[in-house]
Amino acid sequence: MSDKLDLFKAALGLAEPWTVVRTEFDPAAHRLDLYLDFPRGARFACPEGDEAACPVHDTVDKTWRHLDFFQHQAYLHARVPRVGCPQHGVHQIVVPWARPGSGFTLLFEALVMELVAEMPVKALAELVGCDDERLWRVLHHYVDAARAKLNLAGVTEVGVDETSAARGHDYISLFVDMRGADGPRVIFATEGKDAKTVKAFTDDLAAHGGDPKAITDVTCDMSEAFISGVGEHLGQAQITFDRFHTVALLSKALDEVRRAEAKAEPEALKGTRYLWLRRPEHLSEAQRTELSYLKVLHANLATLKAYGWRLQFDAFYDQPAADAEMFLTRWCLGAVHSGLEPLIGFVETVFEHWHGIVRWHAKRINTGVMEAINSLVQAAKRRARGYRTKRNLIAMTYLIAGRLDLEVVHR
Repeated sequence: MSDKLDLFKAALGLAEPWTVVRTEFDPAAHRLDLYLDFPRGARFACPEGDEAACPVHDTVDKTWRHLDFFQHQAYLHARVPRVGCPQHGVHQIVVPWARPGSGFTLLFEALVMELVAEMPVKALAELVGCDDERLWRVLHHYVDAARAKLNLAGVTEVGVDETSAARGHDYISLFVDMRGADGPRVIFATEGKDAKTVKAFTDDLAAHGGDPKAITDVTCDMSEAFISGVGEHLGQAQITFDRFHTVALLSKALDEVRRAEAKAEPEALKGTRYLWLRRPEHLSEAQRTELSYLKVLHANLATLKAYGWRLQFDAFYDQPAADAEMFLTRWCLGAVHSGLEPLIGFVETVFEHWHGIVRWHAKRINTGVMEAINSLVQAAKRRARGYRTKRNLIAMTYLIAGRLDLEVVHR
């Protein structure tokens, strides 16, 4: 029996005065229980100071879920001492295998943190046989601990985007360090998508060693809420309107032309919506054939005309910086002369946000980064079939897109 107990003690990495005093194994229940204890007269360091030889005042029985032993759930049991320190009074010690207040061992929590980034929390809870709320508490603890150590000094360029938290008008806003040393990362996420989110970001930035006045560039869509928030709280920063959202607005105008014309030309345009919303190189062979057919037999379609202007607009982003404004001016004048009301409405939007659109050529910010992060968040949400709370979604966002230092977990 002694050899077996010594083996478990070594496997658990226990140091004196802790030892394994007995085990109980129930194969029918698929459960292994390990009982830890310390000898009479053992002394422990005071958790509030450096005193290394405090006597035990009393003990409290505690249990922790540990890593599975093959296919069997394993639990550690110990009477945890409170020590009487002459300087600090009576305090419960911190056991070396678990953090205070947790019902899991540190190794179990490390496993959880490795897996939750790859699979839904609910699925993991079913796999390990515990309530998912307990796993969410583990996730929040380590994400919060990692963010508490976050140093945001030196952040100067930020991307802002919203992502849906649930169906309907329910969002969280993401603030991304576009020039992170290890690549873009989410440095702040918060509920909502109004101007208040920018104020919340500046407060969090300052709390982590950053300087809101050092932010020189903000990339975002044309949301009036974000624009006003940046103007009020990051007034020294210049806004660049990201390419993805600008082109998306033009695609929306194109689709408005198609929908209006489809009422008069239902046979020609039936089922063609995605034909016009994708670039030619992204079309299937069948779609390319259909597009060629429409160009020959329905050459006068207003939708075809709008589609041409949509493709021409992409060339704005390929222009040398010195030629970009001239190109955009000519494109806008031509789109207005097309007489297509949705395109004219898009041109008005361009004129209203001219500086931020043209500024793309000064910064050449890769806005695909924002969309990639958004896609990661949404993919995780779909795998989990949604999260109960926005706080859970925010924590998962930090975990998968925040490049957090989670070394504290592995240690």
